[in-house]
Amino acid sequence: MAKNKKFDICLIEEGTTWTAQITRRVTARKTIVSKSEQGFASESEAQTWADAQLEIFVKTVVARNKRG
Repeated sequence: MAKNKKFDICLIEEGTTWTAQITRRVTARKTIVSKSEQGFASESEAQTWADAQLEIFVKTVVARNKRG
């Protein structure tokens, strides 16, 4: 998938588990979490989930924003 400037993935280690977040750039200074999932056993599991969800998320947003 092509690099998207507005959406990104953030992986956070919390003790022995990982959290994956899909973030959206609102302004140059503000970023919000659009989707999040906790409890992954490894960083690679979190990365795999985030990659798949980001692709679905971006496709949904593009389809929703299409002008008729």
